Amino acid sequence: MEKTVVINGITYKPVIDPSEVTLVRTYSAGVHFGEVMTQDGRNVVLKNARRLWSWKGACSLSQVAIDGVNLNESKISVTVPTITLTEAIELIPMSKKASAQMMGAAPWKK
Repeated sequence: MEKTVVINGITYKPVIDPSEVTLVRTYSAGVHFGEVMTQDGRNVVLKNARRLWSWKGACSLSQVAIDGVNLNESKISVTVPTITLTEAIELIPMSKKASAQMMGAAPWKK
C-alpha cells in the first residue's frame, strides 16, 4: 500500500526522484525498476517497484533505461512498496527521462 499524507484535506503521496531509479534484469523473475534499497550479491531489494512485463520502442534494456518505452504498446505493472529479487543479473541506472516516463505510466490492465 502506498503511503500518503493528508494535510488540510489534501492528500499527498511521495515523489520519487527520477535520478534514483534503477532497472533490474533477473535470471527468472523478469525485469523490474525502482529504487534500490539494498544489494547483496544477486539479491536486490527495490522500493516503489514496478515490473516491465513487455515493451516496445527500444531494442534492449540499455535503451529502455535511457530512452524509456512506447507506453501505448508496453505493459508496466502496478507499483509495489517493496520487492526482493533473488537472482538479479543486471542493474542499469535509468535516465531521468526514462524513469519519469515509466514510473508515471498508468498500470497495464486488460
